[in-house]
Amino acid sequence: MPNAFVDTNVLVYAADESLPCGRKTRIARELLRQRDLYLSAQVLNEFTVTARSATKLNLGAQQEQEWLNHWLLFPVAPLTVETFLRALAIHHRYQISHWDALILASARELDCTVVYSEDLNHGQDYDGVKWDKRGRWSLLM
Repeated sequence: MPNAFVDTNVLVYAADESLPCGRKTRIARELLRQRDLYLSAQVLNEFTVTARSATKLNLGAQQEQEWLNHWLLFPVAPLTVETFLRALAIHHRYQISHWDALILASARELDCTVVYSEDLNHGQDYDGVKWDKRGRWSLLM
């Protein structure tokens, strides 16, 4: 199985502690049991903002830290100047948001050929990285 990058929305669904447990939450948690999954510093930052938001996850400090401890077990790409410059090129070439371009740049740096997310176009090849909505994750759509 190829290395796969996990976008923020997968982590957010997995950390959703509302009851009853929703379909997207169950799927995200199952997806995160796979091997060879990778994150970036950007994804962790976006998760933290969502975790603290009163209108989104609204997690307490201890709950947030527990989820972050789990996410930090995955390899994490740093946000570097090189990542930023690669993201600029991806943004201009594909006309996608800067944030999505940063995700793709980080995935590329980690040799990931698949990105799990709800965003962008399924099957689209972005310089060797495919946005994947196949299999279990496709059930989120």
